Amino acid sequence: MQFQQLVSFLAIAEEHNFGRAARRLHLAQSSISLHLKRLEREVGVELVARSSHRVSLTPAGEVFLDEVRQVLDLADSAVAAARAVASGRAGTLRVGFNFAAGRLVLPPALVRMHAEHPDLRVDLTEKRSGPQLRALADGELDVALVFGAPTAPGLVSAQVSRVDLVALVTESHPWARRDRVRFRELAGQPCVLFGREQCPAMYDELRAIAGRTGTELAVVAEIDDPLATAATVRARRVVGFASAPRWDQNGLAGLVTVPIVDPVPSLAIHAVWRRDAETLPVRALLRCLAAGDHADLSTVRPLVVAQRAAGARGSEPRRTTRARAMAGARPGRRME
Repeated sequence: MQFQQLVSFLAIAEEHNFGRAARRLHLAQSSISLHLKRLEREVGVELVARSSHRVSLTPAGEVFLDEVRQVLDLADSAVAAARAVASGRAGTLRVGFNFAAGRLVLPPALVRMHAEHPDLRVDLTEKRSGPQLRALADGELDVALVFGAPTAPGLVSAQVSRVDLVALVTESHPWARRDRVRFRELAGQPCVLFGREQCPAMYDELRAIAGRTGTELAVVAEIDDPLATAATVRARRVVGFASAPRWDQNGLAGLVTVPIVDPVPSLAIHAVWRRDAETLPVRALLRCLAAGDHADLSTVRPLVVAQRAAGARGSEPRRTTRARAMAGARPGRRME
């Protein structure tokens, strides 16, 4: 049974005339008649009662017509769905994000995506940066929003924002009432770091600044979970580190964040995707991320999006807007 046979049968049934059906389909009348004969032979019953005045359907033809309409409607839907996916207007986009990206850059981008691509489904998964990159490499994510540019081959990244790191201390810590602390003051202060496997960019940033400034970090533990970090800071009265957007996270009661300056440790938020999987939905999300007004936080510095291959060398994109300087007077923020 051929698709064109069903189309011809539908035209005959609706036009009640072979000639009109042929004109509707831009076919010769003999072709229409041949399609019907072959269809009836394959079905094994007469579908059309022929007369000199009018073409009508047999009872079997009436039942067959209802089913044919459903089949052709499904075919039309399948074509429309395939074209929508191919054009980037529909389909599923799997996006991973860390807390900072979910707080700052993702919400306005999703609003814009829904407005511009209402039929595109976005599946969201919150993961820390390290697990996101592994999921991306394994094909479980289409886009990852992480700290830092990846170095793995085959990945491309676009820097979409930047967030500062702050010191995390208890309310009773001597720094709790400070407006800021200089990075060199961390020397000798017992501290906990976020494990490199979970967030390599944060670990590397703190270690790199420590090396440049000659600051010996007194690391007492490396921890892979933010809430565990907070619990350790509370229990052991040590210094922890967090990205500024975690001011709003629950579970950090009794802690204070203190800006770090001279220099300010900061992390770039990158959108990362596979070079061999840069689909139209991926490009649509990148456009929405680039157009976003990411956040109104003094510690966030939105940047011009600059695509580059992972691992490629190049200068950091020029900042288009600069947040209020961390060196300015501002008291520590209480975590509530």
